[in-house]
Amino acid sequence: MNRNEKKHKKVWLTIGIVAAVLVALIGAGEAYFFNVAFTPGEKSVLNKYSHNTKKDPLAAKKKWYAKVKKQHWYMKSATSDYRLDANYIPAKSSHKTVVILHGFGNNKDTMGPYAGMFHELGYNVLLPDARAHGQSQGKYIGYGWPEKYDVRKWVEKDIAKEGKNQKVVIFGVSMGGATTMMTSGIKMPKQVKAYIEDCGYTSVKDEFLHEAQDLYHMPKPVATAAVDLLSVVSKANLGFYLGDASSVKSVKKNNKPMFFIHGGNDPFVPTKMVYANYAAAKGPKQLWVAKKATHARSFETYPKEYEKRVDQFLSKYL
Repeated sequence: MNRNEKKHKKVWLTIGIVAAVLVALIGAGEAYFFNVAFTPGEKSVLNKYSHNTKKDPLAAKKKWYAKVKKQHWYMKSATSDYRLDANYIPAKSSHKTVVILHGFGNNKDTMGPYAGMFHELGYNVLLPDARAHGQSQGKYIGYGWPEKYDVRKWVEKDIAKEGKNQKVVIFGVSMGGATTMMTSGIKMPKQVKAYIEDCGYTSVKDEFLHEAQDLYHMPKPVATAAVDLLSVVSKANLGFYLGDASSVKSVKKNNKPMFFIHGGNDPFVPTKMVYANYAAAKGPKQLWVAKKATHARSFETYPKEYEKRVDQFLSKYL
């Protein structure tokens, strides 16, 4: 082997080693992001968007929820055979029920203030733990895409237990808001009369792309490549590409009334997303952008106005 051949071989060996290292790093990175995004457990990434207020305007409702008597409901998930958990709080002589869906990394008990609001308005309240959250089983978090079928099963369970004359509302915040929109795109029992979503994203892919840039400060081309690769991993593990899990595409299939709520100062699910969701909706619809509210804080920021707007909207259809 002459000198040029040796040099050529050394160059390709170096390229091979560098390529192997890059593949290993990319694989490790994707494994990390997949774990953060899809597996159960405490999510430190949410700390950036958390805050504490000196005075809690929802304290009374939280106190009510902590003390009120709750029924414990259970069922199997629509797919994968997980045991799902929920709290049910009946109202006095009511045929109106709201299913309240929590956000990413939260659980049914974090939705206590919303339960208090709806109960005061005369609704039975059903609060499920989404799969892989709270007391519900689950290997992966599906961001609303597989969970929409669980929501339908909860509605069917409510109707079976409480009677066919139930009038049902689906309500959710953040990931729960997106789940609400995704649920609206599938065939639901006729007892479902309206939907209310608060600060849900346009699609899981859009949300991940935003987080990659905002949380991890990735340049857009790098973020796009990372999210596209994560989408492939999602397809392999959860059965769907991130772009498939679309609120925009789902609400286009819905003709029931939907109320869209979003904080006007939302850094986590950008406020612009609500306009795309609202524009896509085909049925009767209403939009409220709570000007000063950050992510999932519209109720906390405007408690009286929030309850009034929700009540006025639902009064038209129930």
